[in-house]
Amino acid sequence: MDKTDTLLNEIIAHLEVGGIVPYLGPGVLDLVPGGSPVPNSPAALVQQMVAKSSVPHKIRNNLTAAAQYIENFKHRKTLVGHMTDAFTPEVSPTFLHEYLASLPRKPLLIVDTWYDNAMATALQSRLLSGQLQGVSQSEHFGTWIHYFRPDGARADPFEADTWDTLLYKPLGSIAPAKNFLVSDTDFVEVLTEIDIQTPIPAIVQQLRTGRHFLFLGCRFRNQLERTFARQVMKRSSDIHWAVLPGELTRNEARFLKEQNIQRIDMQLDEFARLLVGASQDNKVAAAA
Repeated sequence: MDKTDTLLNEIIAHLEVGGIVPYLGPGVLDLVPGGSPVPNSPAALVQQMVAKSSVPHKIRNNLTAAAQYIENFKHRKTLVGHMTDAFTPEVSPTFLHEYLASLPRKPLLIVDTWYDNAMATALQSRLLSGQLQGVSQSEHFGTWIHYFRPDGARADPFEADTWDTLLYKPLGSIAPAKNFLVSDTDFVEVLTEIDIQTPIPAIVQQLRTGRHFLFLGCRFRNQLERTFARQVMKRSSDIHWAVLPGELTRNEARFLKEQNIQRIDMQLDEFARLLVGASQDNKVAAAA
């Protein structure tokens, strides 16, 4: 058995007993057959946004700054409208989303840090599931999280204690209520409180305790990406994994070392297919 097989079996073993929190980034949409119908990176999103509203040239490639400019000079409703236009196209769950949705109920916690609805769609068949969605203080002052049942209806926070599967969307999502954290102001509000964990739901803090994180489709190039990952995984296990192909930035390498995240230098598509294939092989062998 080579190192890859050993690693896959280790990760699968943890997944099967609920010991891993999958943490998804926009790069997961690279797995959509034929290409993603919605932006699959901050760079793609900001380009779509500035094509509809002009912003100063120096911030045209900065998503949060461009969003803030649009919010300031065009109104929050315009910004929400651009985000809605960007993420309304239907995104069918990829084979990775479907695999994660098939994991045993423990309860299962999945973190998804992009605005599409693919993971939520994959989880719809789980009746005892729900979505925890970050909301903007600009629109819901004093409230950090909204809770939703699989049918999209608002839920009371206490219901989350009864769910066997929780999808945590800290930046919001297109569905069911078009909540988006995307502008500088949105993030300043959250980052002011996140160090003391106020914006992170108590049930997420509870379920992450002692668990490993598996980062899929994520990068850690900027401070925002690193801060969210660091604060969401606080007080979890001391060993994690991240599928990160290609050259790392100095900040990414430092972050991985700081958080004891083992890098898997492999394209996400290759890793995901090996993971799903090995998991299916293990099930066949166990049933034989």
